[in-house]
Amino acid sequence: GGVAGGRISRERWVEVISAAPARMFGLAGRKGVVAPGADADLVIYDPTRRHTISAATHHMDVDYSCYEGREVMGGSDVVLSRGKVIVEDGEWKGSRGAGRFLKRTTARQYLR
Repeated sequence: GGVAGGRISRERWVEVISAAPARMFGLAGRKGVVAPGADADLVIYDPTRRHTISAATHHMDVDYSCYEGREVMGGSDVVLSRGKVIVEDGEWKGSRGAGRFLKRTTARQYLR
Protein backbone atom coordinates (compact mmCIF):
# COMPACT_ATOMS: atom_id res chain seq x y z
CA GLY A 1 0.00 0.00 0.00
CA GLY A 2 0.86 3.66 0.10
CA VAL A 3 3.97 5.01 -1.61
CA ALA A 4 5.85 1.68 -1.53
CA GLY A 5 2.93 -0.03 -3.27
CA GLY A 6 2.52 2.73 -5.85
CA ARG A 7 -0.90 3.81 -4.54
CA ILE A 8 0.17 7.45 -4.06
CA SER A 9 3.19 9.46 -5.20
CA ARG A 10 5.93 10.67 -2.86
CA GLU A 11 4.82 14.23 -3.55
CA ARG A 12 1.22 13.46 -2.55
CA TRP A 13 2.42 11.68 0.60
CA VAL A 14 4.39 14.77 1.66
CA GLU A 15 1.33 16.93 0.95
CA VAL A 16 -0.93 14.71 3.07
CA ILE A 17 1.36 14.29 6.10
CA SER A 18 3.09 17.66 6.17
CA ALA A 19 2.01 20.55 3.95
CA ALA A 20 -1.77 20.18 4.33
CA PRO A 21 -1.74 19.87 8.16
CA ALA A 22 0.54 22.94 8.37
CA ARG A 23 -2.01 24.92 6.36
CA MET A 24 -4.92 23.55 8.42
CA PHE A 25 -3.36 24.76 11.67
CA GLY A 26 -2.17 28.13 10.39
CA LEU A 27 1.51 27.14 10.38
CA ALA A 28 2.19 27.37 6.63
CA GLY A 29 5.52 29.01 5.94
CA ARG A 30 7.04 27.72 9.19
CA LYS A 31 5.98 24.08 8.98
CA GLY A 32 5.21 21.70 6.13
CA VAL A 33 7.74 23.17 3.71
CA VAL A 34 11.47 23.15 3.05
CA ALA A 35 12.23 26.82 2.43
CA PRO A 36 14.23 29.76 3.80
CA GLY A 37 12.68 30.94 7.07
CA ALA A 38 10.95 27.62 7.79
CA ASP A 39 11.78 25.68 10.97
CA ALA A 40 13.91 22.97 9.30
CA ASP A 41 12.01 20.10 10.93
CA LEU A 42 12.85 17.18 8.66
CA VAL A 43 12.57 13.40 8.67
CA ILE A 44 14.86 11.19 6.60
CA TYR A 45 12.49 8.31 5.88
CA ASP A 46 13.35 4.84 4.59
CA PRO A 47 10.25 3.27 3.02
CA THR A 48 11.92 -0.16 2.85
CA ARG A 49 12.93 -0.39 6.51
CA ARG A 50 11.15 -3.16 8.43
CA HIS A 51 10.77 -3.04 12.18
CA THR A 52 8.56 -4.30 14.97
CA ILE A 53 6.57 -1.82 17.04
CA SER A 54 7.28 -2.01 20.76
CA ALA A 55 6.67 0.24 23.74
CA ALA A 56 10.25 -0.54 24.76
CA THR A 57 11.57 1.42 21.77
CA HIS A 58 9.10 4.33 21.84
CA HIS A 59 10.44 7.74 22.78
CA MET A 60 7.47 8.36 25.05
CA ASP A 61 6.77 7.86 28.73
CA VAL A 62 4.44 4.87 28.25
CA ASP A 63 4.82 1.18 28.95
CA TYR A 64 2.42 -0.15 26.33
CA SER A 65 1.45 0.13 22.68
CA CYS A 66 -1.80 -1.05 21.15
CA TYR A 67 0.36 -2.06 18.17
CA GLU A 68 2.86 -4.04 20.27
CA GLY A 69 4.56 -6.74 18.20
CA ARG A 70 3.21 -5.59 14.84
CA GLU A 71 5.79 -5.70 12.06
CA VAL A 72 5.64 -2.64 9.83
CA MET A 73 7.46 -1.37 6.79
CA GLY A 74 8.93 2.14 6.64
CA GLY A 75 10.53 4.22 9.32
CA SER A 76 12.62 7.25 10.07
CA ASP A 77 16.41 7.05 9.97
CA VAL A 78 17.06 10.61 11.13
CA VAL A 79 14.80 13.30 12.62
CA LEU A 80 15.83 16.96 12.72
CA SER A 81 14.17 19.68 14.77
CA ARG A 82 15.05 23.24 13.77
CA GLY A 83 18.00 21.81 11.87
CA LYS A 84 19.44 19.77 14.77
CA VAL A 85 19.51 15.96 14.84
CA ILE A 86 17.23 14.72 17.63
CA VAL A 87 16.81 11.06 16.59
CA GLU A 88 19.31 8.95 14.66
CA ASP A 89 19.01 5.21 14.01
CA GLY A 90 16.27 4.98 16.63
CA GLU A 91 18.34 6.65 19.34
CA TRP A 92 17.21 9.89 21.01
CA LYS A 93 19.91 12.57 20.71
CA GLY A 94 17.88 15.65 21.55
CA SER A 95 17.79 17.56 24.80
CA ARG A 96 14.90 17.79 27.20
CA GLY A 97 13.07 21.12 27.10
CA ALA A 98 14.34 22.10 23.66
CA GLY A 99 10.84 22.15 22.15
CA ARG A 100 8.83 25.32 21.62
CA PHE A 101 5.09 25.90 21.87
CA LEU A 102 3.62 27.05 18.57
CA LYS A 103 0.51 29.18 18.79
CA ARG A 104 -1.73 27.98 16.03
CA THR A 105 -5.12 28.62 14.56
CA THR A 106 -7.49 26.54 12.49
CA ALA A 107 -8.17 27.77 8.98
CA ARG A 108 -11.90 28.52 8.68
CA GLN A 109 -12.36 26.43 5.55
CA TYR A 110 -11.57 23.28 7.59
CA LEU A 111 -14.20 23.98 10.26
CA ARG A 112 -17.70 22.58 9.85
